[in-house]
Parts: sequence; C-alpha cells; structure tokens
Amino acid sequence: MFKFGASGLLLLTLALTPPAALAERVFVSNEKDNTISVIDADRLEVIETIRVGRRPRSMAFSNNGEWLFVAVGDDEAIDIIDLETLQVRSRQASGPDPEVIRVDPNRPYIYVSNEDDNIVTVLDYERRSRVARIPVGVEPEGVALSPDGKWLVNTTETSNMAHFIDTETFEVVHNVLVDARPRHAEFTKDGSEVWVSAEIGATVSVIDMEDFRIKQTIDFDVRGVPRETVQAVGVELTSDGRYAFVALGPSNRVAVVDQQSYEVLDYILVGQRVWHLALNGDETRLFTTNGVSGDVTVIDVESRRALKSIPVGRFPWGVVVSP
Repeated sequence: MFKFGASGLLLLTLALTPPAALAERVFVSNEKDNTISVIDADRLEVIETIRVGRRPRSMAFSNNGEWLFVAVGDDEAIDIIDLETLQVRSRQASGPDPEVIRVDPNRPYIYVSNEDDNIVTVLDYERRSRVARIPVGVEPEGVALSPDGKWLVNTTETSNMAHFIDTETFEVVHNVLVDARPRHAEFTKDGSEVWVSAEIGATVSVIDMEDFRIKQTIDFDVRGVPRETVQAVGVELTSDGRYAFVALGPSNRVAVVDQQSYEVLDYILVGQRVWHLALNGDETRLFTTNGVSGDVTVIDVESRRALKSIPVGRFPWGVVVSP
C-alpha cells in the first residue's frame, strides 16, 4: 500500500496532468514596418512583435516545425526565426527580390520566386546552400507545391503564365496561359487541381493536373463596387473540398466559392486592400491581411461572417498559422 502526504499527492496529480495545449499563433508580415506580428489565435490579439529584415512578405514553416522562414525582399534573404524563442537566429541569401516562398514537404528545400531575376531559386535550409536556379517567365510571383511534393507551380505576372516544374529534375515541363497578372497558386488537398488567381483579370483559373488544362474560369463581380477594384490575389482552400476563399484586393472583399461547383456563394466585407489569407488548424476561422487599413480580419468559416479586426503593423502582406 502506498501512502502520500498532501504535498506528495499534489506532486503526483501534477505529474499525471497532461500539459495544456498551446494556443495556435498567427504570424503576419508587415511590409513597411519590417516586423512580424504574432497573434494569439484564441485571444485574437497581438502578443509579440518580431523585428526582421527589410520588406518582409511571404512566410513558410520548416518541416520539423522549429523554424519560420521569412522572405525579406530588400535584403535579398530569408530570415530564419526560432519558433520557441521568437527570435531571428540566422539568415540565408535568397537571390534578388524574394517574393513568395514555399517549403518542400519531403526535403529541406525552400522554393523562392526571385521577381527581379525571372528565376525560381531552390535553397537547402539545412546546409545553407543553393541547390538550383530555374528560369521561368517575367516577374515570377506565386509558388505552390503539390501535396506529394512532385510538382512546383510558379506564376509569372508579366508572362501571364503558370509554369509547372518537375521537382526531381527542376525543369519546366508545362506552361499554361492564364488571365492578366497571375498572383497566387494553390493546390486542392487531393492534388487534382491547382487554382491560379489573376489580379488584373479578376479571375481564378482552375487547372486540371491530369492534362494541365484550364477546366474552369471563375469570375468575380461585386455589386456596387467598381470593376477595376476587384483584383483576385490570395487563395485559400478548405481541406474538405467545401470552400475556396479568394482575396479581392482593393474591393475590400473576400469571395467564398464552392470548390465543387465553382459557384461564387458570397462576398465578405473585410479591411482595405485584402491581400493574403490563412485558415487555422481546424479550419473554423480564416485570417486575412488588409494592407491599407493595417489590420487582420478574422472570419468565421461556418457562418461566413467577419468576427473581428486586429490592428497589426503597416502594410500587412503575408499570413501563416502555426501547425
């Protein structure tokens, strides 16, 4: 028989109690302030501000969940943030004007669109080395990786193309002409489609990965809003195949699209010049960066309603949610 005093019982209780789950964190890059705002996803407020290099934009997490990579365009580098201490630990050269970055799900590679160089650069973040430089069209912007990591898609703003790159050979295998000034590319969860937004065209092209052809073009037209302000940029897709969310820039709206029928279901009013989007882990909330109003809008996915506006830094650009 075991006997415990009061203090022993307390220690045993503490030992057997599972640690409380950490709240998700939302990371927002503030292009003009050279900072990253860290938002507590439960409290919906900024809890930390991290100073980084000049003109931070796209962000991505390392595969082991220990690092946050930040493309700092004016420093031509990737700043590497320790997610435990929230401090910049190191920096890796990226090539000219890194715009968008994505991490290979199978290897320690970062894919970087170098806008001023018409190149996609492949970096090894463990060895701190450059693996390859892939020539693409003029002004590369969006970067997306298929869920299995076999295909890399890069959009080029002036060429109006989506380039499909084999990640084993680092060669462009297919080129698909889309609408004017393509900004963002996003794969569906099953990898069967990639959605490419066109800022000036105000459309999203849905490309079938079986034959690399456009199977659907989605148009956006917000009643009472000037057509020229409807500019399709960021895209986020729910993993259950239900919704697609498309940021519509200066129209200050996020479009809600049925992923299966491609029908536009709704437009949600958010902050000024909505740019990029990120879902939280269970996909109940969507976070948008609003560049001109300097805030983040929190959207309830089920009701498709804006819940709250969170002030961040100047010209928020990218947003990611900690895994």
